[in-house]
Amino acid sequence: MVVLRFALFVCFALGSANLQASTNKQQLRIVALAPHIVENLYTIGAGEQIVGTVEYADFPKAANKIPRLGGHQGIQTEKLLALQPDLVLAWNSSSHADELAQIERMGISVLYSEANEVEKVPNELLRLGKLTGREDAAKHAATEFQQKLDTIKAKQQGKASVAVFYQLWPEPMMTVSKNTWINQLIEICHGSNVFANSRTDYPLVSIENVIVAKPEVIILPEEKSKNKQPVIDWQQWPEVPAVKHNQFIQINADLLHRFTTRMLDGLDDMCNKIDQSRAVLKDVQ
Repeated sequence: MVVLRFALFVCFALGSANLQASTNKQQLRIVALAPHIVENLYTIGAGEQIVGTVEYADFPKAANKIPRLGGHQGIQTEKLLALQPDLVLAWNSSSHADELAQIERMGISVLYSEANEVEKVPNELLRLGKLTGREDAAKHAATEFQQKLDTIKAKQQGKASVAVFYQLWPEPMMTVSKNTWINQLIEICHGSNVFANSRTDYPLVSIENVIVAKPEVIILPEEKSKNKQPVIDWQQWPEVPAVKHNQFIQINADLLHRFTTRMLDGLDDMCNKIDQSRAVLKDVQ
């Protein structure tokens, strides 16, 4: 095992040097350690360069054929090394900092996705285009994204604010604060996040907290999980305005939670559903 690790270290130290000297970016072997990175690479036509990824990287369908190297619980470093990647792309908020640092010490280039704002998605696409030699496709995707985002924003202009509780997770109950990507999307729809001023980005809250906050709409993301999520029976608390007027919105978390071009489909859907709630709430006031 020690000999194997040493051999891999030498191999990838040389591989890193080759990355710097490579003139054919479209042949780089890439490990993509986040579902949104995988999806964005496919968007610009670089999906076939991905040699390894993580669980839940399931879009487009072709991505399901990529070898898995782990997920939230950790990355199988030796399996990653055996794939002989030229480049590892990871999320800068990844929980695998120690493993990624080890990979870098082995001589593999690690670059980080910095998508944490809606407006930065075009920059992410352009950056990936430059890395993979697909600048034209990336420019097209970035321009299309920005135009669609501008259209959604224009459609929401002047609409009344609606108090929103975003139930990110049911047990323990978790939501989002003003510093998160999801809060940015809520604001685009002219929603007012009732827990925006929480001290942490993803605060744990109680039923009592929600009762006090008085949201007019409760958003329930449909999240993929290996374990079945518990369901909160909100009808037990009719003192919550959203419950009293039956204003629950279900959204596709795969669309809304990933920093990709498809996010705008999720955003448009959420804004339209908040519009419907806005109309109902106006009638009952």
